[in-house]
Amino acid sequence: MTPAFPAPAWLVGCGNMAGAMVAGWRLAGIDFSGVTVIRPSGKPVDGVTTVTDYPEEQPQFVMLGFKPQKLDEVAPELAPHVGAQCIVVSMLAGVSAETLRERFPEARSVVRVMPNLPVAQGQGMTAIYSPDGGREQLADIDQLMASLGAISWCEKEEELGVIGAIASAGIAYVARFAAALAKSGEALGMQPGTAEQVAVQTLVGTAAYVADTGASMSEIAKRVASPKGTTEQGLAVLDAEEGLQQLVDRTIQAAVQRSRELADEAARRN
Repeated sequence: MTPAFPAPAWLVGCGNMAGAMVAGWRLAGIDFSGVTVIRPSGKPVDGVTTVTDYPEEQPQFVMLGFKPQKLDEVAPELAPHVGAQCIVVSMLAGVSAETLRERFPEARSVVRVMPNLPVAQGQGMTAIYSPDGGREQLADIDQLMASLGAISWCEKEEELGVIGAIASAGIAYVARFAAALAKSGEALGMQPGTAEQVAVQTLVGTAAYVADTGASMSEIAKRVASPKGTTEQGLAVLDAEEGLQQLVDRTIQAAVQRSRELADEAARRN
């Protein structure tokens, strides 16, 4: 059975991430007939009714897809439309469920989600947290997010920032690593276009191999690395005391720390 939006449904703002979710839902065959995108610019979203102001209706579902810094501007006008039957789903990084509940006190449920861009291809990773229940109590949200790829329900709100740093921000970090592979190839004489093609296809092929075999990351490394071979020599550099793991640890910690700072900033604004 295809998941459905609790209708009427409003998407308040539709930037890159919300747009990726719309693309993924469209790919999954979700019906958008009861959905309205609300964005001040009026820029249309293909296949979805787009308006510049709030309709004269009582929404059952509201997704917040604008920049976190806009919450103070948006909430006063939106809150009167959010009644006891409405689920508020927020993608606002760093804005806590407590802050959202204060802004939308009448909402039936407040849900925070942290998706990543591959939701557009139905291959996303979405972290979900709500103080108002889990996947059984919020089955409609569970099904909608699951149609975009893998999901992870968080027991603690703090987990959202960690998953976001790995799954959402992690896409940028993986892209940087692929770019670094390409640059290394260029430095050793490869043409730039060829180097990038090789690096990207290696990334795509690795993901496909994992999906097909279910092998762990450590097992894949073992399969590729012959004893005393070229791969093993390179892994020795990555696995050194100040190698890849330490760099990744610092990277993820920096992202998580920024998430906490954003949460503190949002709380102070309230």
